[in-house]
Amino acid sequence: MNALLEMLSFPFMTRALIAGSLIALSAALLGVTLVLKRYSMIGDGLSHVGFGAMAVAALLNVAPLVVAIPVVVIAAFILLRFQNQAKLRGDTAIAVISTGFLAVGVILIHFSKGGNVDLMNYMFGSILALREIDVWTGIVLSVIVTAAFILLYNRIFAITFDETFAKATGIRTGFYNTVLAILTAITIVLGMRLMGALLISGLIIFPAITAMNLFRSFKKVVVTSGIVAVVSVVSGLIVSYFFGIPTGAGIVCINVTLLILSALISRIIKKD
Repeated sequence: MNALLEMLSFPFMTRALIAGSLIALSAALLGVTLVLKRYSMIGDGLSHVGFGAMAVAALLNVAPLVVAIPVVVIAAFILLRFQNQAKLRGDTAIAVISTGFLAVGVILIHFSKGGNVDLMNYMFGSILALREIDVWTGIVLSVIVTAAFILLYNRIFAITFDETFAKATGIRTGFYNTVLAILTAITIVLGMRLMGALLISGLIIFPAITAMNLFRSFKKVVVTSGIVAVVSVVSGLIVSYFFGIPTGAGIVCINVTLLILSALISRIIKKD
């Protein structure tokens, strides 16, 4: 207990716990829909786009979020458009766009001066990289993302399970898919500070799959996914602090552990 209180006495840990928990909650809520719609790898693709955008921001010496959020939102639009194209669909479009932007980011790192350390934090995640402005931005935008998901819950539920039927009943599926893409893009950019571009998709995929192993109800899966995500971030930060391991890797390892436990529990329940 004393060790935990000592950990919380450091401002950077408090910032990481607050921002990380809210971002994880947002990612988990969106992750359930993305996994069910088979868009789960979009998080990985958008994080690479965000890395390239942040490299541009570092080269221009401007605030990373100012550049990254609009660029990643545009990329989300493009990926969503490709979902309905016959020639370049799904994972192919994600691979093309994400690899291209990642390559641009690496090249720009080579030419940027003094920005390399910060960009490495974006690639692999770091609790030390979280500044006060990042925390407040993360809190505000995470609350907006979570509130939007709750308000649009019924519409999101409809387009998740039967988009054709939803469209037939008058729901503007294109509009709500666009909203989903924007919310995902914002969440990805916010989480890159903590998780890094290479690991942020873990916050989207693992909690959702863990919850699906335990429940079949969409509402129960959404709630459980949010709880799993917050628990994994808090536990991962504690492990990262005490053992000195990279933050993003610690959080993903906790997620993997919870996923394995949920799979075992699911198997035991089915046997009974």
